[in-house]
Amino acid sequence: MIKEVIIVEGKDDIASVKAAVDAEVISTHGYAYGKEFIKLISEISKSRGIIILTDPDFVGERIRRDIASQVKNCKHAFLPKDKALKGDDVGVENATAKDIKEAIYAAKPIITERIDNFTMKDMIRNGLSGGKTSKSRREKLGKLLKIGNANASQMLKRLNSFGITREEFEEAVKELDK
Repeated sequence: MIKEVIIVEGKDDIASVKAAVDAEVISTHGYAYGKEFIKLISEISKSRGIIILTDPDFVGERIRRDIASQVKNCKHAFLPKDKALKGDDVGVENATAKDIKEAIYAAKPIITERIDNFTMKDMIRNGLSGGKTSKSRREKLGKLLKIGNANASQMLKRLNSFGITREEFEEAVKELDK
């Protein structure tokens, strides 16, 4: 598994990257991201690192420069335009898995063993899934742990892949229960 979190522009990019490599991937939703997104990836950058893989076009380069100017120690993965082209459409989602993998590995990611410390049982047991207040509890937990808001399965993935310890999790859950 790649230790760093890969930053892409959209949902289709996420699917393409996940088909190529074992990594956590987050979308900027184009240029629509804001201060909260920058805070989230800044925190991720401190513990895991990030790799920016944006489309090889004007908007993609603008997003790359903007994020890199606000978040320290970004790694950069680049796809040549001709490898991300489908008709007139330029985008990461158009590249082959092989080309995406080569671009990411050229950024020299750190490879780690995947360790799942948390399960869906932890989510249910702590009121983060399946309950009437689960959504608001996940929102608060995401802020406390600085991993952002997500649905239950995505939150579980983030807990396991963002390096959250059992102690950090339990402390944050105690804070929720106050």
